[in-house]
Amino acid sequence: MINRIQLVRNVGQFDSVSPAANVQLARLTLVYAENSRGKTTLAAILRSLATGDPIPIAERRRLKAQNPPHVVLDCIGGPPDAMFQNNAWNRTLPNMVVFDDVFVDENVYSGLIVRPDHRQNLHELILGAQGVVLNQQLQQMVAQIETHNAALRTKAAAIPAAERGTFSVDEFCALPARADIDGAIQVAARTLAAAREQEPVRTTPPFDTLWLPGFDVAAIERVLQQDLPELDAAAAARVQTHLAGIGRGAEAWVADGMGRVPQTEARDGGGTCPFCAQDLSASPVIRHYRVYFSEAYATLKRGVAETHATINRTHGGEVPANFERAVRVAGERRQFWSRFCDVPDATIDTAAIGRDWRAARDAVVAALSAKQGAPLERMTLANEARAAVTAYEAHRQSVATLNQQLQQVNAAIQVVKEQAAIGNVTALTGDLGRLKAVKGRHTPNTAALCNDYLAEKTAKANTEQLRDQAKAALDQYRAIVFPGYQTAINLYLERFNAGFRVDSVASMTTRSGPTCTYNVVINNTPVAVAGGVPAPGEPSFRNTLSSGDRNALALAFFFASLDQDPGLAGKVAVFDDPVSSLDEHRSLTTVHELRRLAQRTSQVIVLSHRKVFLCRIWEGADQTARAALQVARDGAGSTILPWDVDQDSITEHDRRHAALRTYLDNPTPNNREIASSIRHLLEAFLRVAYPEYFRPGAKLGIFRNLCQQRRGTPQQILSPADTQELDDLTEYAHRFHHDTNDAWETEEINDIELRGFVERALRFTKR
Repeated sequence: MINRIQLVRNVGQFDSVSPAANVQLARLTLVYAENSRGKTTLAAILRSLATGDPIPIAERRRLKAQNPPHVVLDCIGGPPDAMFQNNAWNRTLPNMVVFDDVFVDENVYSGLIVRPDHRQNLHELILGAQGVVLNQQLQQMVAQIETHNAALRTKAAAIPAAERGTFSVDEFCALPARADIDGAIQVAARTLAAAREQEPVRTTPPFDTLWLPGFDVAAIERVLQQDLPELDAAAAARVQTHLAGIGRGAEAWVADGMGRVPQTEARDGGGTCPFCAQDLSASPVIRHYRVYFSEAYATLKRGVAETHATINRTHGGEVPANFERAVRVAGERRQFWSRFCDVPDATIDTAAIGRDWRAARDAVVAALSAKQGAPLERMTLANEARAAVTAYEAHRQSVATLNQQLQQVNAAIQVVKEQAAIGNVTALTGDLGRLKAVKGRHTPNTAALCNDYLAEKTAKANTEQLRDQAKAALDQYRAIVFPGYQTAINLYLERFNAGFRVDSVASMTTRSGPTCTYNVVINNTPVAVAGGVPAPGEPSFRNTLSSGDRNALALAFFFASLDQDPGLAGKVAVFDDPVSSLDEHRSLTTVHELRRLAQRTSQVIVLSHRKVFLCRIWEGADQTARAALQVARDGAGSTILPWDVDQDSITEHDRRHAALRTYLDNPTPNNREIASSIRHLLEAFLRVAYPEYFRPGAKLGIFRNLCQQRRGTPQQILSPADTQELDDLTEYAHRFHHDTNDAWETEEINDIELRGFVERALRFTKR
């Protein structure tokens, strides 16, 4: 509540005004000012105090003033007083609302146009303080989401695109880790490579068998140790000496001859020489010949020879060369197949193998050759030969192990061939790309970036949840407030006799924020007040409402917003010329509404250049809760002084008296104003005729009761007949006033009855 205007200096028409400090403002405060005297400046000062915005005062700095504006107001919330100095308030009065041209221009229309910002501001006006808080919470969440989005874009850009590949940031960050990722990438890469080279994979053979022949040392030892027990070495030596003396080919020749000796004779120890026909029984060498050239001896020598030949055949000739060639082929195939599957190292030191192989072979051959030279001599492999065979055998075992591994690889090669035959290069490329992305996603640096991104995304999701909750709360609040606001607006428009109403008052969310849309319904035809420019020639806000209609609509918006405010009892409502462009009957309704509002708020301040309007408010207001000021000329500027409204109200009596007289001659459609004027006429008359009993501010009913009490006594005021007439007139007049009839606005008026009471009232006031 504003208690006093302590000081207004260097603002508009006010040079340095302090007389108003002596005037205590009341719950209903009226301020009269002629045009251009400073009324709107006072409204601007109060608007600035309500919002804390210095512009309304700063832009009205008094021209040629040496010092900046300075305002001091004694108002609720102090001490200290509310002070505007150095272009700022020391405190504000946020529970104050102002209806003036600025309110209309910001919330309803400008000129003839309703802009989008009007509808947005009207949306907040309808929501009221509680709804604005809910909307602010929603908008804060929306703004926070935009902050999250900006952060997400920044954090997404920090994740290397090369590692993401074809994946979006969200897809990339969602890739799960794999413990076997390196192996999986290798398999996928090989599978893709095989699919890309289907023909070479199909035609390239798997690994052939790698093999090294072995040395059967035990068999060789058996051959070397074999002899003929029947033929001792001395006898064999004697035979061999004899044969040596015969000459070349002697052994074969003798062996052939021994075959010609009959077997029966040979068994008996005798026989005839096939060459000289002599008896052989007495021959000193024939017995040795028989043993030497026996089948057992031949078998012995043959066995040695065969073993010798086998060694040469198995370990000589092209065998080593073939092995080297097989090793080379295996190496070449390994180089090819290792691109598609795991292949063991096939590196073989063929030079070392060849060297040890030859050494073993030569040692064995040398031993067999020696055996051939002395078949009957029991021999064994020398340690050197055994060592050579052992060294070679180690190579042989290595080759056998490698061969086993390669044969196992052949199974994998078969799988590669099958997969390559049906492989889809595009699909396999995607699989490999995904695996590489998985590996890149979980590298330490990239993982940290992804985790940062995901944390921001989670934060955004949480904010979105809060936004949805705030939106649900706001929507629920709107569902209650907007229909009630529409009802309240139409109630005021009906009281203003506006001839139109509003419909479809609703909230709508646009890209620029929440806004309000509504229709103006005229003759049951809705005219939309929404976005877009109406087509030329079509009904619109600018061409369907008069100036008075637009002002009535703005005033209805303001009153309705106050009705919806749960904190109305603590509000200070300021009105700057609320009846501008209003018809007379709408002005009267405004008077009534302002009086009612003063009973429901902390304070109502009405500023106007229309004295009659202010006097009407004053006359029906509570005498204990009203105050009046006027802005008067003071030299080249203005000052603020007390205003004697009662003195100026006399002219209202004249106006009403004339209106009643005119009604008798020319009835008007506004009969309710005529009926309401009867009481005011009587009060004004009695105040002048009986000032000692009917003082300024007194009520008609009180005076009537006093007259009735004193009737027939020495203190009688009116004659019994006049007292009765006053009683009848008072009873009728009370039907059309809010303080004596709650349903005064709907009280039925009969023109004949009204005419009779008007005539009686005029006659009564002539006595």
